[in-house]
Amino acid sequence: MTLLYKVRENCAPAMTASYFDVDGTLVRTNLVHPTLYYLLHQPSPVRSLMSVAKAAMQAPKMALAEMRDRRTFNELLYSTYEGISRDRLLLLSEECFDKVVRPALFPNARALVKRCRDEGQDVILVSGALDFVLEHLVAYLGASGLIANRLEFKDNYATGRMLRPIVAGPEKARLIRDHAKEAGHDLAHCYAYSDSYSDVPMLSVVGHPAAVNPDGKLRRLAKAYGWPVLSL
Repeated sequence: MTLLYKVRENCAPAMTASYFDVDGTLVRTNLVHPTLYYLLHQPSPVRSLMSVAKAAMQAPKMALAEMRDRRTFNELLYSTYEGISRDRLLLLSEECFDKVVRPALFPNARALVKRCRDEGQDVILVSGALDFVLEHLVAYLGASGLIANRLEFKDNYATGRMLRPIVAGPEKARLIRDHAKEAGHDLAHCYAYSDSYSDVPMLSVVGHPAAVNPDGKLRRLAKAYGWPVLSL
């Protein structure tokens, strides 16, 4: 699991942590936006057209999976990266962050993360997005670490498959438990933030859950359980 948990050096240990979902919680984007950026910025227009066409063929399956199973959706979405070199993915990652992710940050997202850091908490981003893009967000927000999805590579090219575990749905809760145990955090004193009802397992595993920019189902659940509801 050590490759999954990417922690910044010289981060002071903390007894508590705040676990943040990313898409919809801290940024307006979702997993599709960075993927489209990569597909549209292949080495040649022909390669870009072929990549987008391949993704378009998968679109109906992705739409169905999005409603039924986030893990399957992730697997279908990231299969579109097949054949892209690791070097190109890393080369474009900062540009993708600057043009797609950073402009989509909610106005008060950075302030909320800063408040958690100022209170001495480790701030861990937990997302189904890919690690090489989110590492830039970790640095920008001054977060402590990252739990994110990773692509499998063979001979320096993406195979279209993902490395396990896949960060999606209920699996997020298990990964948070594992991270807290490894880092020495007491989950009863930890915080979690998400916008989506699909992240209820992640929110329920900590002592202090909060709904951020919540969808309707999560808003109703938060109200029923007395969870804080935040708008960024």
